[in-house]
Amino acid sequence: MHAVVAHEAGGPEVMTLQEVPVPDPGPGQVLVRSEAAGVNFIDTYHRSGVYPVDFPLTPGGEGAGTVEAVGDGVEHLGPGDRVAWASSVSGSYADQVLVEAAQALPVPEGVSAEVAAAIPLQGMTAHMLVEGVTHLGPGRTVLLHAGAGGVGLLLTQLAVARGARVLTTVSTEEKAELSRAAGAAEVIRYDQLTDLTEELPALVRDLTEGQGVDVAYDGVGKATFDASLASVRRRGLLVLFGGASGQVPPVDLQRLNRAGSLFVTRPTLFHYIADAEERAWRAREVFDAVAEGTLQVRIGARFPLADAAGAHTALEGRATTGKVLLLP
Repeated sequence: MHAVVAHEAGGPEVMTLQEVPVPDPGPGQVLVRSEAAGVNFIDTYHRSGVYPVDFPLTPGGEGAGTVEAVGDGVEHLGPGDRVAWASSVSGSYADQVLVEAAQALPVPEGVSAEVAAAIPLQGMTAHMLVEGVTHLGPGRTVLLHAGAGGVGLLLTQLAVARGARVLTTVSTEEKAELSRAAGAAEVIRYDQLTDLTEELPALVRDLTEGQGVDVAYDGVGKATFDASLASVRRRGLLVLFGGASGQVPPVDLQRLNRAGSLFVTRPTLFHYIADAEERAWRAREVFDAVAEGTLQVRIGARFPLADAAGAHTALEGRATTGKVLLLP
């Protein structure tokens, strides 16, 4: 089989396609022939060394395919079953992937392998952000950065379905159109702002009768954190769920006092799907919405497995919209 391997931390160029032995599924595991692997920002954090991992490394924690073999103790899955997965363990940039059977998510009929691979991490992240980190409902207004990204498009749809008003930021008119199509009430072109930290909060407050938003969802991080904090209303919430522009430096907590007794949280999906029942519920809600057609998944770019470096370059350069996939 073939797998993408990085032997040391670094830029996208450290990843190369190599021939490796086919693994045998151990107890509680299944071997899946991958049809598509999801590419996520956390993969770039692992590859670059932002998050400490062991090398050599095969990145990737998400994908979909067909079960080839099962290990001891696996009774609910068998060869031929279609599954997707979201795992905190890397290794999905490969032809065949070992997946913990408990983390394998059944793929409903009518959902393609590519769509199934695009859903687990970003779909359950979006679900976690609207049902878990907070609970959105009618009358609430939110600010969402990167509104045309994979999480952004899904989160916008889920938030609007719950009655929330969504304001987004994007960098191009093409992305603005995608964000509006997903349901955004207002789209702000941050590339047209001279001073994001000053101008964005002013625009947000103009759009919220001077109050600010109930929740700011920030997956960009360093470049947007100050503007996000200044856009939140009194006793509101800032959800920092990523760092696409870099990690946020330590914050003086007195800033939260001065800004209006604000709340800040830094969630990670795996703390919201560690419980088997909760994981199954979140996956079922997302997959069912996709199967019913009430949640649209945009696959913005497909790369061959051999060009994982190109996928990372595009993702980090904000040259993509929706989901990025690697195809074995």
